[in-house]
Amino acid sequence: MTAPITFSLALANETATAHLMADLALLIGPGDVITLSGDLGAGKTAAARALIRYLASDDAVEVPSPTFTLAQTYDLPAFPLVHADLYRINDAAELEEIGLSPLPEATVALIEWPERAPAALPQDRIDIALSHRPALGSTARAAEITGYGKAAAQVARLKALGQFLTEAGYAEAKRLRMPGDASTRSYARLSRDDSTVILMNAPRRPDGPAIYDGQSYSAAVHLAEDVKPFVAIDNGLRERGFSAPAIHHADLDAGFLITEDFGTAAFVEGDPPQAIVARYESAVDMLAALHRQTLPESLPVAPQISYLIPTFDIDALLVEIGLMLEWYLPDRRVEPTNTMRADFAVIWRDLLSKLASGPKTWVLRDFHSPNLIWLDGRPDIAKVGIIDFQDAVLGPTAYDLVSLLQDARIDVPEQLELALLTRYIKARRASEGTFDPAGFAELYAIMSAQRNTRLLGTFARLNGRDGKPQYLRHQPRIWTYLNRSLAHPALARAREWYAANVPPPVP
Repeated sequence: MTAPITFSLALANETATAHLMADLALLIGPGDVITLSGDLGAGKTAAARALIRYLASDDAVEVPSPTFTLAQTYDLPAFPLVHADLYRINDAAELEEIGLSPLPEATVALIEWPERAPAALPQDRIDIALSHRPALGSTARAAEITGYGKAAAQVARLKALGQFLTEAGYAEAKRLRMPGDASTRSYARLSRDDSTVILMNAPRRPDGPAIYDGQSYSAAVHLAEDVKPFVAIDNGLRERGFSAPAIHHADLDAGFLITEDFGTAAFVEGDPPQAIVARYESAVDMLAALHRQTLPESLPVAPQISYLIPTFDIDALLVEIGLMLEWYLPDRRVEPTNTMRADFAVIWRDLLSKLASGPKTWVLRDFHSPNLIWLDGRPDIAKVGIIDFQDAVLGPTAYDLVSLLQDARIDVPEQLELALLTRYIKARRASEGTFDPAGFAELYAIMSAQRNTRLLGTFARLNGRDGKPQYLRHQPRIWTYLNRSLAHPALARAREWYAANVPPPVP
């Protein structure tokens, strides 16, 4: 059993309480339990209100005390949250009547007066004990924050985050929630003195089961394990004139960064969102400029620390597309046979050998609309702000172009995709006499089939394993992209295998 971890904090006013709860919000997720204890008027409901409003990105949302309703559920953007008040509970058995025993799954539980039902509390939880501190002012409170069981690590990280923000001079900055992604990272916009920066919370990636020749999935496909790859690639891009955010403050060991804020000017517009063609053209030009360069395989992170960019080899690419067999097909009620698996592996190993023999570049890996910011005040391709590249690898030049032109989150019409692909090929031919358009088109098709096969499996896994069904809505779009690429003559065998074995996603 992990020993509890406790630290204390003086809170001068409700603003300080709000900062604490916003920082805590960066570190919690579905299934976490937070208890708020203290006397009447100690500030429990104010703390709960601050957390809920931060997660809702709405300072005006109504958060009444649940003293009489006992429990109130909020369907927040990141996850559902239940806010409970046990003051009127006389017996732990009563919790079942109000839906708190057992606690709801995939939900954050925020519980006031936990001492009224101590036997019902889980071993893994965060407790925030609030008390008056009149010597510091009429609105001052003290918070004693304790992490029990697995939550001890979260409390230790909360303390480290507070110290990082203090040392960086942002302890008093207003926190604004930013949407997260499918990773363990979380973000906040910090506002101070009429300027803003981005706080990145990037904890070390937890190891998954070692089921890929003794490696976890993340290790097998070369996903970043900590924040150092982000820093290395960021500096490498900036040194070469590309627009990655400047890093103002960094704690490489803890995984906290404060970076330049590129703003919110997107590469898509409308409802449903559609590509802003001129901005996509600039992104294509940016990739062509990057791919023309001879790029190093190792980059400095800090004095005496360098980062060797991993190679996106055949084995890693095979592990990625294996998610089709592991997650997508079972989700569509298809149990892959040994023959299906063997044929799949033979077909793909042959296709991927063509990718492996082609030229290599920095594959930024998540080069698509959610991770691109338009910087109108900068010249030419510097207008393309890039914010997600910590999983970069050395791999095929076609990868990021496929990621952009077959955007998993928006519909890119085939006519626009072909026009942008032609633009990229013309840019490469203009400066490289040996560039082979037909050969590149073949690699583009193979890369497209590989990426979209992986995404069908990834999104099925996000639903089935991680409880994130919202990703399933992208599968029909990915299916459309996949079938575009399978039409290429080089993928004839793959096309036959998919036609025989892979059902389309549910609309």
